[in-house]
Amino acid sequence: MEKIARGESKMECNNTERKYLTVNPLKTCQPLGAVWACLGIHQCMPHSHGSQGCTSYLRMQLTRHFREFIPTTTSSFSEAQVVFGGVGNLKQAIRNILSIYKPKVIGISTTCSAETIGDDVPGTINEMRASGDIPEDVKVFTASTPSYVGSHVTGFSNMVKSAVETFAKKSSPNGKINIIPGLLSPGDLREIKRILKIMGIDAIILPDISDVLDAPMTGEIHLYQKGGTTISEIEDMGNSIATVVLGREAGIAPAESLKEMYDVPYEVLPLPIGISNVDKFIMKLSEITSKPIPYELEEERGRLVDMMLDAHAHWYNKKAAVFGDPDIVEAIVGYANDLGINVLYALTGSYSSEWEKTVKSMVPDAYVSSDNDLWYLKEQLDKKPVDMLFGNSHGKYLAKEYDLPLLRVGFPILDRANLQHFPIVGYKGTAWLVERTGNTLLDYKDAKSPEHLLELIM
Repeated sequence: MEKIARGESKMECNNTERKYLTVNPLKTCQPLGAVWACLGIHQCMPHSHGSQGCTSYLRMQLTRHFREFIPTTTSSFSEAQVVFGGVGNLKQAIRNILSIYKPKVIGISTTCSAETIGDDVPGTINEMRASGDIPEDVKVFTASTPSYVGSHVTGFSNMVKSAVETFAKKSSPNGKINIIPGLLSPGDLREIKRILKIMGIDAIILPDISDVLDAPMTGEIHLYQKGGTTISEIEDMGNSIATVVLGREAGIAPAESLKEMYDVPYEVLPLPIGISNVDKFIMKLSEITSKPIPYELEEERGRLVDMMLDAHAHWYNKKAAVFGDPDIVEAIVGYANDLGINVLYALTGSYSSEWEKTVKSMVPDAYVSSDNDLWYLKEQLDKKPVDMLFGNSHGKYLAKEYDLPLLRVGFPILDRANLQHFPIVGYKGTAWLVERTGNTLLDYKDAKSPEHLLELIM
């Protein structure tokens, strides 16, 4: 043990079956995803109905990932509310939010304690509406997001679904498409909007955290930034010609609601990361809208192919493990296939048999699991090692222990700055990811080469 503590030896571990213990999990709780979704709605104040500790945790995670201020309020449960219910705290919290923060929208998600005691949050909102405590011009929507089921991906999905079911309406066709982008970064959303603009497509993106979690420094202080999907845009989603879901796990539930309520058809696509996935996205946009694919995008694709060809020797036939949120893992597995990288492990902590089936079809020889953790990956690396890791910051301990390069993608990234500003979607985003992949491997090779083998031309 002393050698392990000094870093001179690796801890041995046996591949034991664990039903009730998770070690270094690949997911976090539903309320975090719910708050993420609320932040993508214009002038929305996310509210966590539970204890201060729950809210502090999710704010900490989001703040450290985005390096931005995360406005969130809480019902501030104590022992009394956990035992007897927190409806009184919720009412007082809403009054305080309206008086102090003056939002246009309040998005309320629940926590374990509120769900366990059985607080009727929708009923409380209706009561406050009837009594006049909540003005008519302030919109409120709620979602059940207990942490003891699902993950932050589930919470995100439930919150977006609630927004759609609460606000979307049917009037006259608007000629637009809806895009439900999943847990993408502000840089990714900017790139998607750039592609839509080039193609001349009008779209409603829900949620949209660009210009919210990447707002510029202007010298002025604003509690609510200019970005986010407006309520009028959400209301108009029932009039769109189709919904495009980017990432099944995070986005299919709200798309199904739009289909059921207003007969808006939907298409489910992987996140547009990697040339094959971007091709699917661009061609589907063209098919739905009858818009031609501009030559500008063809040129971007050509440059990406050129970059992949120029550097293919650095990554071809490398072995990799991919871990993180299910939608990002699926997309990165596709990206790795495009490059000729062999994925041996694809792991996430959010259980989905559909996801497992999809990813397994992409990498038939890989170990694919949607209900796992990083300790399992550690056990497998002792037996069947890889050359590199794709995943979030929690993989850095494995990267250090097994002396592997880690390419950071997904959520959370807590130990590197500014990655959320740079897209990895679209042809341009994939080109940047290709650059990172190749040069991460070259940096690693330089660091491990003795001086007499250090090459200048690589």
